[in-house]
Amino acid sequence: MARIQVVDETRAEGPLKEVYAEIARKRGSVANVFKIESLNPAVMRAHLDFYMSIMYGKSGLSRQQREMIATAVSNANGCHYCTTHHSEALWKYIRDDATIQAVKADFAAAPVGPKEKAMLAYAIRVTKLPAAVNEVDIERLRQAGFSDADILDMTLVASYFNFVNRLVLSLGVRLERDEDRVYKY
Repeated sequence: MARIQVVDETRAEGPLKEVYAEIARKRGSVANVFKIESLNPAVMRAHLDFYMSIMYGKSGLSRQQREMIATAVSNANGCHYCTTHHSEALWKYIRDDATIQAVKADFAAAPVGPKEKAMLAYAIRVTKLPAAVNEVDIERLRQAGFSDADILDMTLVASYFNFVNRLVLSLGVRLERDEDRVYKY
């Protein structure tokens, strides 16, 4: 499964067993991206809490918009694992393979609105050139109709996926079988 030791749910004890149970309850099953953190249950729990907050918490960004960011950023980073997971989640909202493929491959040509295109352009800029982000980028988002709270949320989502993509890629997290990817979106 990975380049480091992973403690499976069947061998988990104590705090790790509790975190696995919490993840399964909240998400439907335990994804390998969480299992990779099994040697540090406190980090796994913090990761779950952060993920749930930025992806499901109260926000001016819709769940669809957040999944679009997750998909585009993960694809830009070459993270097949996260691109697959979040393309599947995005399907729950868009239900159009061509649009999802366009969000991954060339969001500028994707059949989405100008607001979403501005959001995705910003997310990719945060991913590829974070030090180059400037007031012009922020003003472009405001002009597209995003509030400063929305801009914070999209930055959090993009930054989170840059972190997780690196975790997955560096430690060799493997994609679960199709039948094992059963999550609450």
